[in-house]
Amino acid sequence: MSIQPKFKNKQRRIGLTGGIASGKSTIANYIKKYKDIPILDADQYSKELIKPKSNCYEKVLAYFGPEIIDEYSSGNEINRPLLKKIIFENSIHRTWIQNLLHPLIKEKMIEECNLYINNKIILLVIPLLFEAKFEDICTEIWLVKCSKLEQIQRLIRRDKISEETARNIIKLQLTFEAKTEFSDVILDNSDDRNEWIDKVKDLI
Repeated sequence: MSIQPKFKNKQRRIGLTGGIASGKSTIANYIKKYKDIPILDADQYSKELIKPKSNCYEKVLAYFGPEIIDEYSSGNEINRPLLKKIIFENSIHRTWIQNLLHPLIKEKMIEECNLYINNKIILLVIPLLFEAKFEDICTEIWLVKCSKLEQIQRLIRRDKISEETARNIIKLQLTFEAKTEFSDVILDNSDDRNEWIDKVKDLI
């Protein structure tokens, strides 16, 4: 696994990833609560990038049209659920917005890493770590494991969508088996026993 030259030091940059609704946020929140470790979240950067008046906001608005605006928001914000639905259902739109946001998210994450250069460990929460090719900014990769059935059920509950939609969304991501080959640590979050906690404690 290649590391950018500017990252070649003793600092651990843990890339936390996993399929949608596998439990990444649960693990990240645990680490944030019990460990004094900076957490950098790719999803949060994505939200910030499309805030009103930003450069990306204008590009998204120009591409998708005014119907992408949330009519109930006070500041003409992007309707994120609608945007998510559109890009999951249309590969051309999905590729367009990924090409827009992923390089900027990566750049922002590198900048943030440099701000925490004196921290021994940083956690980078990156849902599409492999798909977006973020491997080179991590010194190690932790993959969250979850059974397909639980993943589907969690996604249905969380996003209030049908089973068919949940299955189609999951199919868009790399399989767990494919990600395993390039991961250093597997955290099993397949049930409510939270067995991954002991492993996290041992590792950090």
